[in-house]
Amino acid sequence: MEFETAADGAAQGSPDGGRIVLAATPIGNAADASARLVSLLQTADLVAAEDTRRLQRLLRALEIRVQGRIVSYHEHNEATRTAELLEQVKGGKTLLMVTDAGMPSVSDPGYRLVEAAIAGGVDVTMAPGPSAVLTALALSGLPTDRFCFEGFLPRKTGERNSRLSELAAERRTMVFFEAPHRLEVMLRSLHQEFGSDRPAAVARELTKRYEQVLRGPLAELLEWAETTEVRGEIAVVVGGAPAAEPAKPEDRVAAVAALVDSGIRLKDAVAAVAEESRISKRELYAAVIAAR
Repeated sequence: MEFETAADGAAQGSPDGGRIVLAATPIGNAADASARLVSLLQTADLVAAEDTRRLQRLLRALEIRVQGRIVSYHEHNEATRTAELLEQVKGGKTLLMVTDAGMPSVSDPGYRLVEAAIAGGVDVTMAPGPSAVLTALALSGLPTDRFCFEGFLPRKTGERNSRLSELAAERRTMVFFEAPHRLEVMLRSLHQEFGSDRPAAVARELTKRYEQVLRGPLAELLEWAETTEVRGEIAVVVGGAPAAEPAKPEDRVAAVAALVDSGIRLKDAVAAVAEESRISKRELYAAVIAAR
């Protein structure tokens, strides 16, 4: 693998315009800020921040100053501000996009800006770094080879339970975000839809002084949440659904008999049920004959 370096560690913009750089910020510990992030903050013409006050706190922690113009960019103004920012970039400006913590556009503002930039032929690059999703996943102790990010669940009970019902059979490890005051309700819904024994982890205040990761079945995590005043930023990681037990030939004899009673030939009935159940036709036929 070969590595390249540049003055600010980011890809160069197009000859006719500037560029957008999405940059990951620390999720708790300011020391996790990369040298590339520091350089970009100091040199970008524009810095679009989800919360300008949070950005100022990060700047103080890093003991640096932004030379460019800082603008707010969040879910309530991104629809109107996106076009304005793109015009600045097309005019040759370098725009740095940061959120309060972690990766822009991952459960945070940024997606709309990237979508519009691509449609408008504007260069977009990334200064990667901390991610609450990947940090929680890695610390959970649950399988990481296949996973999915589900973000925040719906707040309304019916919608939340409906979403979880759809995910009950999901085989991949799942990562969720949740507010501390809604964690107990969320875990109760998970317990109801996924079962008490499903393995999970609650990650709290990741990379901060009071970081805590609790691991165990959903029943134990729910009991903890019911008796604890939970604070801080929360990520919940839940193990995927266990693989279904393979069907046994003797368990599918009744299905074959039902097809035969409806007029289907025994050979064809066995073939149909064996294919549906993914079992051996020979073993199913033998089980049918043995049951007679």
